Amino acid sequence: MDYQLIWVLLIAFAVFAYVTLDGFDLGIGILFPFEKKAENRGKMMNAIAPIWDGNETWLVLGGGGLYAAFPAAYSLLMTAFYVPVIIMLLALVFRGVAFEFRFKSRDHTAHWDFAFAAGSIIAAAMQGAMLGAFIEGIDVQNGHFVGGPLDWISPFSLFCATAVIVGYALLGAGWLIMKCDGPLQGRLRAIAKPAVIWMAANLGVVSLMTTYLNPAYGERWFSTPNIFILAPIPLITAGLLFWLWHAVKRREKTVFGITLSVFFLCYLGFGITLFPHIVPPIMGFREAASPDNSLSFMLVGAAILLPIILGYTAYAYYVFRGKIDDAGYH
Repeated sequence: MDYQLIWVLLIAFAVFAYVTLDGFDLGIGILFPFEKKAENRGKMMNAIAPIWDGNETWLVLGGGGLYAAFPAAYSLLMTAFYVPVIIMLLALVFRGVAFEFRFKSRDHTAHWDFAFAAGSIIAAAMQGAMLGAFIEGIDVQNGHFVGGPLDWISPFSLFCATAVIVGYALLGAGWLIMKCDGPLQGRLRAIAKPAVIWMAANLGVVSLMTTYLNPAYGERWFSTPNIFILAPIPLITAGLLFWLWHAVKRREKTVFGITLSVFFLCYLGFGITLFPHIVPPIMGFREAASPDNSLSFMLVGAAILLPIILGYTAYAYYVFRGKIDDAGYH
């Protein structure tokens, strides 16, 4: 068995699960500044209150899996991204505290609303900035990171940060459109329409900039016959964005599903661009991997735990599948 490739796919799955599942509840925090009514903000938080902490399980699985399965890559990436990782984790802590305190501390609701929104925006921005810096590549010599603590900040990484913020906001809007009704749903539809256009523009710019960052990236997409094999990915993505812009006007469940599909195709394109590098553009996943006996041993645990995590996640979403109102789910 190719244990190295299996673990690459498992970690890729965990990261995608985190991006999409925690992405929409981060998106709800990003949308908080656009809703001024405290009762509507309460509905927005209630829409994710039973599931938000389970969504972050995938972040632990992805990070822990990278540490155990590809320690050389983990060492380089954590050294390069230590600052944004710490900022992201602190922002997630503020979000978590806001969940617990907002409904208890009636005299300071506005402060916890700010903590929830700021934590969501900062966490999303750090994830986007790390994505941009990851695509650009980090400065490595003789197997060690030799860059500075702020090398992750660049025009491209900042643009990726805004792209992730907008994308998460659209995911959050799609979830809330599905979960809410009445005037709140109408305002969310009004926010989502320009967000679709902004997201489409961001995707186009980021995709083109990525192909120019490294000649190998452009070669992979634009050489023959790759250009004909891979062309369906951007074409389908463009079609989905067009469908999403129309679905926002009148659909409920469709908006969230289409947005998830767009995220999946973007993630697929990202993987195709960088594969087989796990620390682009200098380290492939095979040279960063742990020994096969370690990978096979850990795979036994993953084979037991993954079905359990998927099972309780699916059950939680099934139980809290209804609409949300002032009293909670119904």
